[in-house]
Amino acid sequence: MRITGTIRRTCLAAVLGASCGLFLATAAGAAECAGRDLIGALPAEQRAELDRAVEGVPYPTGIFWQATRGAARIEIAGTYHFPDPRHEATVARMAPLIAQAGALLVEAGPDEEAALTEKLRRDPSLMVDPTGPTLPERLGPAEWQIVAQAVEERGMPAVMASRLRPWYVAMLLGLSPCMMEQAQDLAARQGLDHRLIDEARDHDVPVLALEPWDTLFTLFKGMTPAEENDMIRAALPAARLADDYAATALEAYFRGDIRAVWEFGRLDALRNSGLPPGAVDRQVRLAEDRLMTRRNRSWIGPLTRAAEAAAARGKPVVAAFGALHLPGDTGVLRLLEAEGWTITRGGS
Repeated sequence: MRITGTIRRTCLAAVLGASCGLFLATAAGAAECAGRDLIGALPAEQRAELDRAVEGVPYPTGIFWQATRGAARIEIAGTYHFPDPRHEATVARMAPLIAQAGALLVEAGPDEEAALTEKLRRDPSLMVDPTGPTLPERLGPAEWQIVAQAVEERGMPAVMASRLRPWYVAMLLGLSPCMMEQAQDLAARQGLDHRLIDEARDHDVPVLALEPWDTLFTLFKGMTPAEENDMIRAALPAARLADDYAATALEAYFRGDIRAVWEFGRLDALRNSGLPPGAVDRQVRLAEDRLMTRRNRSWIGPLTRAAEAAAARGKPVVAAFGALHLPGDTGVLRLLEAEGWTITRGGS
């Protein structure tokens, strides 16, 4: 069934894109997806507000980093999970590092993606709630009509979306209709993560996953119904201006303005989501905790073990994961620093 296949493929995109949160959900939008850069178009006062929000955040800019501790070395590339021709320069930069590496560490490797695809094929309840209240019942008729129109624009019949789990609907709303078309064939239209995985396999470099295949399904456990509903509401600004949000995230990534993507989403939700400021703040804290902080903390062990094992053989490792995991007090770079690693910009 085409829709079931769409869910599986879009869920694979979510595994790689979840780190971009509820506002710029997957940093979606390849070059052919038209849109305008909303950060670039900000009035001076709002741009100054964004700059103040980013100021003081550890490691707010840049996608290439190096972490060293003793003989161990990690070459880090913050990635963008969907296709863009500008990835060619990054692949060319990282290919020699991968060729000499002891391992490439990514969020989800080929084995994890295969396991996810198979599990979704056998157990649709991971994505669909067959027994609980429907989304129209949870949101009410007026809000549901807005959500239903948005999901139908993304190729999902509203009657089917009404039974989807709220976290998936929030993720879906962050994908532009253009990106949904691209998600139909992720294998043929690879983002940066897959391109680097191909480089590793071409050089017989092991590809290691930073987290299990089922991580996505554990991120939102324990949320209250109200929190789940607000997660959908917070995603609606991105749905209304999907191509613009896609272009905004894309251009910020290639400028290296990584934390600005997150802060722009937060400030825009405060202005345009219709949620009270307290509800937006709660959603931001929840998203940062579950989509980034918890995962970042869980990655430090695998990164360290792989780097030390490679160092024993005189090799570094390469780590490639979503760029939004880099900045912040609980970003990967600061967490590595707290464990005694020395962080420098743009490893060679």
